[in-house]
Amino acid sequence: MTDRACVLVVAKAPVSGLAKTRLTPAATPEQAAEVAAASLLDTLDAVLSVPRVRRVVAMTGDLEKAARSAELRRMLRWFDVIPQRGNDFAERLANAHHDVADLPVVQIGMDTPQVTPWLLGSAVVSTLAGDAALGLAEDGGWWALGLKDPLHAMALRRVPMSQPDTGSRTLDALHDLDLQVSPLPVLSDVDTIEDARRVAALLPRSRFAAAVSVVRQPVS
Repeated sequence: MTDRACVLVVAKAPVSGLAKTRLTPAATPEQAAEVAAASLLDTLDAVLSVPRVRRVVAMTGDLEKAARSAELRRMLRWFDVIPQRGNDFAERLANAHHDVADLPVVQIGMDTPQVTPWLLGSAVVSTLAGDAALGLAEDGGWWALGLKDPLHAMALRRVPMSQPDTGSRTLDALHDLDLQVSPLPVLSDVDTIEDARRVAALLPRSRFAAAVSVVRQPVS
């Protein structure tokens, strides 16, 4: 059966001291890496359940040094894994879309382990129905970007990333290309320990919730 789109996960190897550093000092660097690994694994699980899509991970970092390295390598056998390339995050995002440009693309990260196959499937449908789809994040960024023509990701090169207005500026950049942009549900990115605990409460039987539960609670 022919793939209708590509679901692209842009990911960073969850290496202790490099992954989810904003979870410290509540979490140790090792615990933060475990949370990041669990988030990525739960995200990949959701992608695996989306039908009729090509599954791609654009990866950066040393997977051999990552938390849950063996489990991640087993999971990634079901994905096409490509390297990220570029001098900054915006460039790496644009290049990742370009590298899978044979199909419409729905791109997500690894900071929304609450994503479901239904949400991803809906993002694919919205992308195919118009020109683009954008899922904003509660912190002002975005968690998902769908592009019927992946080469339109060049617009991201002009958008400052990891800023409070990244989401709105991404939407403006897409509108500047005269694209019809369908809105996706707003989700919470996991950046802080408060984010992590709030999202984990929604996913009681997940890898993510188990990893977050190990992080000590603040002393009252």
